[in-house]
Amino acid sequence: MIEELMRRAATEDDDAIEELSAIADADPRRLTPHLSLLLDLDVLYPAKLYRAADADVVRRIIEQVDSGRTPDRLNHLLMVLAHSAHPSAESALRRWTTQPPPGSDKLYVDALSYAHEGGWAVGSDGRRRNLCGDTAYRWVMRATAPGGDRPSCPWCASPLWVAADLDTADADIAAALAHTGWSGRLVIETCQFCACYTTLYSHVTPTGDVTWWAGNSRPSYLPDAPEPEDPTTLSPVLGPALTSPYQVSAWNQGGSTLGGRPEWIQDAEHADCPGCGELMDYVGLIAGADLDEYGEGAYYLHLHQPCGFAAVNYQQS
Repeated sequence: MIEELMRRAATEDDDAIEELSAIADADPRRLTPHLSLLLDLDVLYPAKLYRAADADVVRRIIEQVDSGRTPDRLNHLLMVLAHSAHPSAESALRRWTTQPPPGSDKLYVDALSYAHEGGWAVGSDGRRRNLCGDTAYRWVMRATAPGGDRPSCPWCASPLWVAADLDTADADIAAALAHTGWSGRLVIETCQFCACYTTLYSHVTPTGDVTWWAGNSRPSYLPDAPEPEDPTTLSPVLGPALTSPYQVSAWNQGGSTLGGRPEWIQDAEHADCPGCGELMDYVGLIAGADLDEYGEGAYYLHLHQPCGFAAVNYQQS
């Protein structure tokens, strides 16, 4: 059945690609024995189909890049290697950053930056670091009391929105945040409206304190709000555990998650820590469809425990 879906995917059958993507989200290892065929069929998109690629498939992709046979396919090949997160893929991406392969002059970023698409990075110390966790929970939206005395956004004067209120005293929350190194209460607060235009940062402490970062830079294209606007009264609470860290949707109702891996609507956009410049850890995603019947886009939550910064950014189609 899987190989038939792959053959249909090679003919650009959208239904087959959707079915294969669903398998890659639920249990990517089911695709592993068949990925050599997928590569033979020259199906490289979506790259997430190769999440569980084995050493042989990764080797073949690296050889294809090194050969320069298909420089027009380089972007797709690098995306595949990034999603595989295989040690051999990491080694090749590192090498190509200093020894660019054929076709790299058409890329917008260096080879190693593709790792961010797969949820990992190489830090300033040269060591690999996973930006995401392997444990995920559904986030369910619940109504909260109106803002009341909530602080206001310095830019648009709207009350700030508590996008997450988490405490690692809960074992499930601790599991979802384990990759961040955070311990204690974590409150992530942002402007629901201004975060749609730029990444917004806040200082956070393990006691649940949160303050707007004075270094947030208002973009010139941020429109002037005629008057303050009340944010949503919905906030996420922990729902059931997910069987895979990839069971997230930035598009559909019920797709919000704590932990796991993000679904990027555009390119991967892991926030940079304003304190040290390192990439921040991914915390979770809140789908616009979960906040409003006609909502779109998604809010992405990030944390850098060593510097005490949280961040929220937003993507839409």
